[in-house]
Amino acid sequence: MTTRYRVEYALKAHRRDALIEFIKGLLAVPFVLHSQPTASAEDDTLRDMAEDAHRRYAEIMKDVEQLINSHITCQKAGQLERSKLRFLVPSVGTFFTPLALEDAFKAQDHKRSISSRRFVAPSFNDIRIILNTAQIMSLARNGPLKLVTFDGDVTLYDDGQSLAVDAPVVGQIVHMLQRNICIGIVTAAGYTDGARYRERLHGLMEAIADPGNNLTPEQQQNLIVLGGESSYLYKSSPSDENGLKKIPRVEWQLPEMREWQEDDIQKLLDIAEASLKESVDTMKLKALVVRKERAVGIVPDGSHKFEREQLEEAVLLAQKTLDLSDVGKRIPFCAFNGGNDVFVDIGDKRLGVVCCRRFFGGVGGGETLHIGDQFLSAGHNDFKARLAATCVWVSSPGETVKCLEELNELLLDRA
Repeated sequence: MTTRYRVEYALKAHRRDALIEFIKGLLAVPFVLHSQPTASAEDDTLRDMAEDAHRRYAEIMKDVEQLINSHITCQKAGQLERSKLRFLVPSVGTFFTPLALEDAFKAQDHKRSISSRRFVAPSFNDIRIILNTAQIMSLARNGPLKLVTFDGDVTLYDDGQSLAVDAPVVGQIVHMLQRNICIGIVTAAGYTDGARYRERLHGLMEAIADPGNNLTPEQQQNLIVLGGESSYLYKSSPSDENGLKKIPRVEWQLPEMREWQEDDIQKLLDIAEASLKESVDTMKLKALVVRKERAVGIVPDGSHKFEREQLEEAVLLAQKTLDLSDVGKRIPFCAFNGGNDVFVDIGDKRLGVVCCRRFFGGVGGGETLHIGDQFLSAGHNDFKARLAATCVWVSSPGETVKCLEELNELLLDRA
């Protein structure tokens, strides 16, 4: 008989991160053994509890750090079947660098008081943020970091909003440009006109052109925008009308992308459109179908707000339908939940990040950091970026700023 747990797992597996769940399970044991929920605030056992929990949590993080180091060794030798981490977490992917998990835990425990909690065990968000800090520490220590790429909505700015000149993230990006770190913005927004990207990024464009920021002409051009996941590339150019210059595809496309046939692209979009129309009909959605050159999606008809479950259903149906099609095996695509819309794009974030790496002279995956907010396995378009670069998973533009502050501070310490 199928248990409720198995049903819940099957329904929610696309909304889990296996490595984070694995670490969360390991940390639950010392929490249960060392927490003192009945102790009073004056009781010395609370201090002892926090010290014991901190020690055990740090030991577990060190153990996971060593598992990852061993996995990287197997990865380099082409023997992933010998990886103990792969045995414990079968879906674990590629690591481009080691992760300083023990040091990252100690830093975040100081900020978040994880070891002092008696009723709330180390959470998914605790572990996600520790992993972010571990990745940032590893890049800053081992370097060189040559390229940072960003998602747009919910990473650089709030969903559907634009990047104002006084946004805290703008100053952090300018600091990286001043250090000769290249910047790529890899967004699902697919515009054939640079003016539309200017509208979304006007604050950053103004900061790059501002003489007061002391960017050299070369540094000013070290930012690109890759739209439609991997369909349109614009290079920062303060002398151009919109501050952005469109680069022909022939100059930046990967060899595998040049093999795509236009008939296949349109056929894939036809299948995706039919799937999305099916979702609109079966769930009676108040939606409009939007067809673009290299994307198709559904958006609200008016100010209607879709339910999350409706969006996920439409994404998963489109994903499964395209996975089963012949053309879906020839043309990479990305079906994703945009918060209040669903789109299927030609290409994906892996290709987008690799295009950025290639454009800036062949930057390595271990020299690249991608920052995004959508890293779950389905309906989240940053997920495949993990195949192309080191990654940091944020939940808001505020978290992005905190990560960049950490990164810039560590880079300054090592300068």
